[in-house]
Amino acid sequence: MNLSPSITLGDKKLTNQSLPYIIAEVGVNHEGSFKKAIELIDLAKEGGADGVKFQTYKADKIASKNSPSYWDLGKESTTSQHELFKKYDNFNESDYRSLAKHCRQINIDFLSTPFDNDCVDYLNEIMPFFKISSSDITNYPLLKKVALTRKPILLSTGASNIDEIKSSVDFLKKNGSNQIAILHCILNYPTADKNGNLAMIIGLKNEFQNHIIGYSDHTLPDENMTSLTTSFILGARVIEKHFTFNKNLTGNDHYHAMDVNDLKKFKRIISKSYELMGNKIKKEILPEEAIARKNARRSLVLKRKLKSGYTLKEEDLICKRPGNGISPIYSSKVEGMKIIRDLDEDHILSWEDVF
Repeated sequence: MNLSPSITLGDKKLTNQSLPYIIAEVGVNHEGSFKKAIELIDLAKEGGADGVKFQTYKADKIASKNSPSYWDLGKESTTSQHELFKKYDNFNESDYRSLAKHCRQINIDFLSTPFDNDCVDYLNEIMPFFKISSSDITNYPLLKKVALTRKPILLSTGASNIDEIKSSVDFLKKNGSNQIAILHCILNYPTADKNGNLAMIIGLKNEFQNHIIGYSDHTLPDENMTSLTTSFILGARVIEKHFTFNKNLTGNDHYHAMDVNDLKKFKRIISKSYELMGNKIKKEILPEEAIARKNARRSLVLKRKLKSGYTLKEEDLICKRPGNGISPIYSSKVEGMKIIRDLDEDHILSWEDVF
């Protein structure tokens, strides 16, 4: 069993001890505007994201015309999935290639979630890895098409159980995928904090010890970017959050997205958290603790002046700092031993003092 899993996303190798790979999920917050898409890429780069992600689909291929909504209608009033997807599915292959070219020019990874088999081939030419939507975790034809690219895969797990996740992971492996990160996700827009269930990250780490675990977030961002920071502390090493240029816009995924200032803030917080966490898992003594170990620990010290040949008793001893004499862990051994010379009150006992 590999207890030190890793995955390479772009030029970044992730382990359980690394900083996270951060994805700014534009999705369709570009609202069908190529100009806005470019603006969002630039903002994601400014904010410090490792990758910026879009969604590649055509409404006629993703949803039937009578498919009902599954989002908060108070935030997005469209009641038909097909109708909503039709609003912003005007980008084509050349548009995505142009967006990918711009990403290369400013050195940020271009990503886009495929929602049908037809787009996988050309996305494979312009992306370093693939992301599978939670909604497609049981879409085995799409999983197979993506797995056959042999590229790393991020598998989102919203609205799924462990058996479904295991089955999909096994299916991906059987079809050629050997680098799979598993992302905790709650498929609810927006996700209330009480439903975030970030502790599931720990459960996924326990269930899938050979895999890097991540988090795809749909909660509302707060001042301290708490959900993302907590997910990192719990073990998420791929972190994805919807991204917008204006959180006050209605519809789409603007209302639960972060903006560039949120992204910058999260980067600062995560850097501090990473420094505080350190890279040592096994408890050990740091060099900086040496002086405290010596001077703040305790030694056996005499309560009163004693003569040579005296047999030490429990009531003769007290434990005091510093710790450069006989440790209190040996108190029962010292009791009953004799001292070899006259010793003063408050004397710190050493092994040379007793026999």
